[in-house]
Amino acid sequence: MRYSGLRVIKEALTGHKGWKPVWRDPEPQPHYDIVIIGGGGHGLAAAYYLAREFGQKKIAVVEKGWIGGGNVGRNTTIIRSNYLLDGNEPFYEFSLKLWEGLEQDFNYNAMVSQRGILNLIHTDAQRDAFTRRGNAMILNGADAELLSADQVRAEYPFLNFDNARFPIKGGLAQRRGGTVRHDAVAWGYARGADSRGVDIIQNCEVTGFRMENGRCLGVETSRGFIGAGKVGCAVAGSSGRLMAKAGMRLPIESHVLQAFVSEGLKPVMPGVITFGAGHFYCSQSDKGGLVFGGDIDGYNSYAQRGNLPTVEDVCASGIALIPALGRVRLLRMWGGLMDMSMDGSPIIDRTDIDGLYFNGGWCYGGFKATPASGFAFAHLLATDRPHKTATAYRFDRFRRGYMIDEKGVGAQPNLH
Repeated sequence: MRYSGLRVIKEALTGHKGWKPVWRDPEPQPHYDIVIIGGGGHGLAAAYYLAREFGQKKIAVVEKGWIGGGNVGRNTTIIRSNYLLDGNEPFYEFSLKLWEGLEQDFNYNAMVSQRGILNLIHTDAQRDAFTRRGNAMILNGADAELLSADQVRAEYPFLNFDNARFPIKGGLAQRRGGTVRHDAVAWGYARGADSRGVDIIQNCEVTGFRMENGRCLGVETSRGFIGAGKVGCAVAGSSGRLMAKAGMRLPIESHVLQAFVSEGLKPVMPGVITFGAGHFYCSQSDKGGLVFGGDIDGYNSYAQRGNLPTVEDVCASGIALIPALGRVRLLRMWGGLMDMSMDGSPIIDRTDIDGLYFNGGWCYGGFKATPASGFAFAHLLATDRPHKTATAYRFDRFRRGYMIDEKGVGAQPNLH
């Protein structure tokens, strides 16, 4: 069933009796060619592209909870490709290009809104760093625009220009960045994968891996054993616990990242802004709420809830940038389980176990990377070769010393 404006009008006139479930609820089969663990954005996108781009047929996605119940529904919805390093920028630009055609590709309204993103500049040294970043973006085919303080003031007059502890001296803008409705991404990929024969199996927790002679033969689950020619793991902050069942210890820590939504306001925030003198990023949802976040909580945890000192820190940064936020009420908050790698960059690679593949370590970058991550993981699963934009995302980069340290803080996941 394809969605269209005419279909919406027809259903409205006939009592909405023609709509069907967006995806099936199948029973697991005894064996699949490929099983993907994790029904979030990355796992569903990988299944979708495996079926659509690589012609794979017998594919299953197994999810311990429900589709969209993890980080893909627990984020601040920002998409961008304003990275600096060669290992990152081509990949995230590839992802942004996939975002731009995504809704037409899988025939689902994911509310992709390219309203632009602006990284604020507060010092002369930061201007130099952002000039370098903007040039790197342009060299990799992305768009970048360096704005003066007056140009920033014209677009965001409510920022604290006059009495700021950290004066605003300009900004680096990427006009193609923006926001996407997070849970709609999961639903759209699930629908697209299901329509191509992928079995999406919810409430199916993986309890172990069945190994024989160094090869993974499938997964033990709460709904029985499921055999597989290949198994891909894409479970974000639960990566450490899952891969431990296969005897692997990952270069990853799990941390909580909180996000917040204010009460609904009239349109005030035209795009996405990030504070250059603190960790704060903010946009406005179509419902009117300001959606914002900041630092991770800074301690290892598997809980999807945060602590009050981080709430205070994020809100203090927000008020320093936008004093009017002090009069706005906080409506709700939630926590996502982040898989923080040692260099702040992801891993998409084969493991040492034949037939077992891994996708994780996304830190803050998981949502914006969803399409490219899914495509690159599908490419790896189908061909056993890394996608050309993901060749740097290998396990062995830590051993070889080829880390992709975008923020330059070394092997400290709590600082990434």
